Amino acid sequence: MANSWFQFQQFRINQDRCAMKISTDAVMLGALAHAISTREILDIGTGTGVIALMLAQRFPEAKVQAVEIDSEAASQALENFRANTFSDRMQLWEGRFQDFEAQLNYDLIVSNPPYFPDHLKSSDVQRNMALHTDELSFDDLLGKVIQLLKEDGQFWVILPPRQMQDFQTEAVKKGLFLKTKFTLQDKPGKRIQREICAFSKSQNEVETSGIFIKNEDGTPHESYAKVVSGFLLGFGV
Repeated sequence: MANSWFQFQQFRINQDRCAMKISTDAVMLGALAHAISTREILDIGTGTGVIALMLAQRFPEAKVQAVEIDSEAASQALENFRANTFSDRMQLWEGRFQDFEAQLNYDLIVSNPPYFPDHLKSSDVQRNMALHTDELSFDDLLGKVIQLLKEDGQFWVILPPRQMQDFQTEAVKKGLFLKTKFTLQDKPGKRIQREICAFSKSQNEVETSGIFIKNEDGTPHESYAKVVSGFLLGFGV
């Protein structure tokens, strides 16, 4: 059973009321996402609030707005926000992202979105909401993001490779183009498990990099250690 909390270097995440616990996916997105300017940040489907908190830590001048549809997760994320030193720069809005009305546009938008359109569902309604696209399709997500993203802003997402291919196809239709891609593998030579990608409103030459979690002997790979340094316990300041 997952711990009811997860300790980072600068904050603690309580997660006992959230369907999706702290994962490598969330940590990677929170550690990698960036933009030209980072004054205004939006986290879509914040869950525990971990990505929003990591971004608040990384960008001390930024204001971070989080959106979460699940009431239990939203309540716990808000508690996590209020329990840390970044709380004065963080806000949470509970509800469907499709209904979210912003008073401004964002420099950086991030999402660790649901991606199972046809996956066999469990009896856990809360977990289904986090994993399945019923409540937030790629089309709905991209349609709203293009409205909220500044002209020079960046939209970052993490998905498995096949779903990222579908997502990229939909993004182009909306006027968002791949800018940066990180591939994530357990070890060198293993299959790609996730892709962390940035999209922008302008077409650019795509920058691609690889990250490996472990070396062959099981020790942390240098590329992974560099990304999580300053966040996970035991990985630098």
